[in-house]
Amino acid sequence: MDPTLRRQWEPDLRAALTGLYGDRGDEVATRLIGSATDAAAQRPDRLRARDAARLADPDWHQSNRRVGYMAYLDRFAGDLRGVANRIPYLTELGVDVVHFLSVMEPRRGENDGGYAVRDYLRPDPRLGTPTDLDAAIDALHDHDISLCLDFVLNHTADDHEWAVAARAGSAYHQGLYRLFADRAEPDRWDEHLPEVFPNLAPGNFTWCDELDRWVWTTFREFQWDLNYENPDVLVEVCEIALSLANRGVDILRLDAIAFSWKRMGTNCQNQPEAHLIAQALRATLAMAAPATILLAEAIVGPRDLVGYLGRHEHERRECELGYHNQLMVQGWSMLATGRADLATRALSQLPDPPGRATWFTYVRCHDDIGWAIDDADAAAVGLSGQAHREFLAAFFRGDFPTSFARGLPFGTNTEVGDERTSGMTTTLAGVADALDRDDPAALDWAIRRIGLLYAIAFGYGGIPIVYMGDELGQTDDTEWRDDPERRADSRWAHRPAFDDDLAGRRHDAESIAGRVWATIGHLVETRRSCRHLDDTDATSRPFDTGHPAVFGWRRRSPRHGELIGVANVGDVPASIAPPINVEPGVRDLLDPTADLVWQLPPLTVRWVAAPGPLPPTPAPPS
Repeated sequence: MDPTLRRQWEPDLRAALTGLYGDRGDEVATRLIGSATDAAAQRPDRLRARDAARLADPDWHQSNRRVGYMAYLDRFAGDLRGVANRIPYLTELGVDVVHFLSVMEPRRGENDGGYAVRDYLRPDPRLGTPTDLDAAIDALHDHDISLCLDFVLNHTADDHEWAVAARAGSAYHQGLYRLFADRAEPDRWDEHLPEVFPNLAPGNFTWCDELDRWVWTTFREFQWDLNYENPDVLVEVCEIALSLANRGVDILRLDAIAFSWKRMGTNCQNQPEAHLIAQALRATLAMAAPATILLAEAIVGPRDLVGYLGRHEHERRECELGYHNQLMVQGWSMLATGRADLATRALSQLPDPPGRATWFTYVRCHDDIGWAIDDADAAAVGLSGQAHREFLAAFFRGDFPTSFARGLPFGTNTEVGDERTSGMTTTLAGVADALDRDDPAALDWAIRRIGLLYAIAFGYGGIPIVYMGDELGQTDDTEWRDDPERRADSRWAHRPAFDDDLAGRRHDAESIAGRVWATIGHLVETRRSCRHLDDTDATSRPFDTGHPAVFGWRRRSPRHGELIGVANVGDVPASIAPPINVEPGVRDLLDPTADLVWQLPPLTVRWVAAPGPLPPTPAPPS
């Protein structure tokens, strides 16, 4: 292990472990430093070179040149050997960060879309062998594409080797899980626990005949929650992470990190110890494999979000990346309402990420959309949070008079009035509806909505992520209901197989695929030429444009100046007062031919580089 790296990161590790395990923290630190030392000694030379490059450019993940792509590997490339065949497509689109979902071996049978992991270190046999995985990673790296893989650390599958050993009587492996002899304690926990999948898996505990115990199962009955109060769990998990880093994984996505620590009397989400787990994992990896960074899969309320990037009372080094789910939710909310005030208020309440961290910004992903509208934010603009969440669910399933969407409900919980939404971007933006009605004008509006959402995601900062198929205007999978293993889960509607026929039409300017491809390609090119979107020490803050339908944000970079983003989310033209001091010579970077940049056609986004200083922006909340 590099002594310099150890000196830099050991204090972080020890602080996190003391917070987790008190007096036992030193013993756990010794074990983890030993694991990191072994991993560093085994690290391949090609990855040592990658470490050196990343240490020389520690802000590599914050560059305006980063563009991401998210896809189920099998739906996109068929298998691991097919990845190499897709690389020219990715590079043509401008992608240099790819997030492949559900690559590692899942539970046999139903497996929550691959998130019930049977083996963390071997790929799904249907995708290929470990050698195929290594070859795919090498091919991506040869084309300067960084790889993000899922790391499910809240639970394992019930056929993972640890669970198998636990059922066979191993006391060590039983200690890795949360097991209960009767219902007394689970009933006490359940008083405060929500149900994540109330339709698919009501309750949070599952009886196991072989163990003669209740098992904590937050998500599904076949996903056994790990017990991080036992330090053996953290050591096992960190050693797996080190092994994945030594395969060449550049970004580990910490799936369900918010659920990892349990505390009686709470909803067992976003506990302080969940952050300490991420900090301990961050420090352990950094000592042995500094090229690997962490992405927090924390789809949580707005006030809890930035903690996973290290923003606490005292800033800490935690995850370098987090999903900006609030920007995503507010984008769809603005399309449904044609008003920007709620988004301006909600995003203004978010503290800025620490300087070394940034966002994954996105329009859609593989998961459902949970309508994370904060009650206080809604009340501040005259709305009821509960009523607005119910409105959004109804609007995007198409049950509202002005709706253009054809989404599907997911995870409906009538007791608490919660419903989430499934569907591809095209389905939710109106493409499917326009095609069904054979309405060219409606199709134009739908494509403009897609462009608007992606222009916000690309212009707000962070690494923008294109969800597979969005770049082609691909619609929902039409066959998911015919599959017995998928028909109960509407999220499979927005997990279609990659459409090669659509891809073949991406250069046809008259086709939907060609129009959307050109729109996203233009965003990629413009973003890469705009240094204001380099994220190092830069911030984005919303501002009130003075027009109810125009969402605005200021992008401040101490090195490159300031960028003004404005988005007319309404269906009529809108004009705003110039938000910068100097008007002559100002041009929209997205459309340099636009003469009057502060007059916005419907569903239009502008990125305007400010030629002079702006008035001070109010300090963000701490």
